[in-house]
Amino acid sequence: MLLEDRCAIVTGASRGIGKAIAVGLARAGANVALFATDEGKLKAVADEIAPLGRKVFLRSVDLRKTEAVKEAIEAAKESLGGLDILVNNAGITRDQLLLRMKDEEWSDVLDVNLGGAFRCSKAAARYLMKSKAGRIINVTSIVGLKGQAGQANYAASKAGIVGFTKSLAKELASRGVTVNAIAPGYITTDMTAALPAETKGAIEKEIPLARVGTPEDVAGVAVFLASDAAAYVTGETIRVDGGLAM
Repeated sequence: MLLEDRCAIVTGASRGIGKAIAVGLARAGANVALFATDEGKLKAVADEIAPLGRKVFLRSVDLRKTEAVKEAIEAAKESLGGLDILVNNAGITRDQLLLRMKDEEWSDVLDVNLGGAFRCSKAAARYLMKSKAGRIINVTSIVGLKGQAGQANYAASKAGIVGFTKSLAKELASRGVTVNAIAPGYITTDMTAALPAETKGAIEKEIPLARVGTPEDVAGVAVFLASDAAAYVTGETIRVDGGLAM
């Protein structure tokens, strides 16, 4: 049990990568708080974690609302009995070419993907600094490293996560809190399922490992970063992409 009795919050935990990370942390021994907007889906994830014998807390929360985020993190910390790990995974897309992109399509993506990580990290930091193994794990994307036509908003938000990760790692290092990012490539999720078949085929041909990734591939790296094995790793962005962005 790499994470026995540690307490974690995972945002965007109702499906895909967030769900896999939450389950992976629980299997490694952590108590887990699940944040997302769909409470029904969160309950299904909680039911999957419950047989593992871990504490589970769930909350429907709008990451664009500062007070809602603060209240949710406080409630999670009280319910779990502490806070050691924060996984900022929640994200949305509003794909559109720049010349057709509406202001709200830009601002919504930045506010959830980057603003949400900011609000959660700020609210959680004072608890993480009191932990003996404080961890912040931000989920970015290889799109934030190499760009993608039609995703200027999403790429900007994910590139912002990389800079945010490095800056926060420097701020919190003296308090023993590590801050790292994971950059998934082409992973089988609801988000990638919406891509056109032509786009999917082109991406798959570029993956050196010759397979599409799974949410569990990402979850394994998250468990590592949350564990003592990664105690001397901070400010890093680890690609989990089968070599796609190599």
